[in-house]
Amino acid sequence: MSLMQAARLHEVGKPFQVDQIEKPTPGPHDVIVEVKACNVVPNLRNVITTYPEWFPFLPLPKLPAIYGLDAAGIVSEVGSHVRNVKPGDRVYVNPGRDTGDSYASRRGERINDPAYTFQGYFGFGAGSQQVFEDYPHGGFCEFMKAPADGLVILPESISFEQACRFGYLGTSYSALKKAGAAAGTSVLIHGGTGTLGLGAVLNALGMGATKVFAVARDRELLEQVRQLDPRRVHVLSYGDEPIGDWVRKHTDGLGADIFIDAIGPGAPKETTLAGIESLRRGGRMASIGGMSEELPVEMFRLMCFQISIIGSLWFTVGDGQDMAEMAAAGTLDLSVFEQEIFPLSEVNEALDAVEKRRGGFTNVVVVPGK
Repeated sequence: MSLMQAARLHEVGKPFQVDQIEKPTPGPHDVIVEVKACNVVPNLRNVITTYPEWFPFLPLPKLPAIYGLDAAGIVSEVGSHVRNVKPGDRVYVNPGRDTGDSYASRRGERINDPAYTFQGYFGFGAGSQQVFEDYPHGGFCEFMKAPADGLVILPESISFEQACRFGYLGTSYSALKKAGAAAGTSVLIHGGTGTLGLGAVLNALGMGATKVFAVARDRELLEQVRQLDPRRVHVLSYGDEPIGDWVRKHTDGLGADIFIDAIGPGAPKETTLAGIESLRRGGRMASIGGMSEELPVEMFRLMCFQISIIGSLWFTVGDGQDMAEMAAAGTLDLSVFEQEIFPLSEVNEALDAVEKRRGGFTNVVVVPGK
């Protein structure tokens, strides 16, 4: 029996423990990935401490569990029925798992599977526990099993540390696609300096948006965001000016084509409402931050102005491959991230570091082999 190191949660609210456990073997359609980097996502502390109370309808894996949402590494083994992925391939592991044979899965809507599950994180339905048992490894371990059709192939120009940021980048990319981001569009982003919001700024620029409006509080970080492309990026600190007036001032009085709401639970609903009111006729809002207050929207106004509100959860493997190609071509700039790297033995310190970071430019990463 071959062993590996894995950081496992044994009790809710307690630190991770690094254990020696059995190294996984691949099923016929699976691969084994040697994990080179795993992102420590800002929401992980909430998931392992408060989700059982906040969101009891979102299943967590049985303990002890290996967490770690966004992993990247090298394929070390492939199953007997894997035809195209090869050992040595550099990959990002999209953690979204579905049953494969539900009504939604058969229609190609894998994210809408009632048992859709984030490997190494949490699930969305009663069937998630079976998915956790099929794929029990998050990225906080040396080797993880994943389905071959869940991999994004990485070009050499993308580091593993950059690639393990794809989860938050992909969330914003998918939302922008759903909202119709393209050359010539204008995009308003709330929470524009955070992990999700910065990803939305980078992807909007890469997708050809000609005006990107980033709103946040920290003026120093906002200036850092503006410097990404001073001709296209405009920034505003909350409270300095009414958001709708500011956006219309820069759009010939029309308003933004797209509003990406990347602010999280605990943010006031008034901020989201101000974003909706900043949209032009026919504008589209996509929610990715999870603002948790009830939203009192005026449906008659939305109907008259043809404004759409879209909930966008995650992203597909195809979306991830799009981003890999964009990054390789230089249209998606991944060089902006400042890496804070921790060995697996310091996973708890990495979790503390996430809470102390200043904005989305900091990327906290666990490197199991370090």
